[in-house]
Amino acid sequence: MALNLVKLCVGVDSVEQLQGWLDRHDGQPTKHTTRMTPKRKDEILAGGSLYWVIKRVIQVRQTVLDLEEFTDSEGIKRCNIWLENKLVRTAPSPRRAFQGWRYLKAEDAPADLTEHAGGEDLPDDLRRKLIELGAW
Repeated sequence: MALNLVKLCVGVDSVEQLQGWLDRHDGQPTKHTTRMTPKRKDEILAGGSLYWVIKRVIQVRQTVLDLEEFTDSEGIKRCNIWLENKLVRTAPSPRRAFQGWRYLKAEDAPADLTEHAGGEDLPDDLRRKLIELGAW
């Protein structure tokens, strides 16, 4: 079973804003650089995703393509998390603030939103209001 990561999407206020950033990469894989390298690389690369927390709620995920450890110009070890350039909306799942990334077991990950589940085409502002009201 694949293992996932969860991370705060700092500086992003909506899924649309994140999508706009991805659109500038012309469909090419994107990378997110972090300081710590996940030790459970094989489990993550077996189909895991990075779940983004936007405004204290997991709202979207991206499939992890690779984890690449490197040392930067200042001699500090870092990790590039290579991600598929496609966002998959998820059922909203509130999260408290934290630093770095955390592992997220498959059974604890929010489900993907689908046409059958409903809500995948709601505007972000309406989705956010529903979450705030506890109606989602």
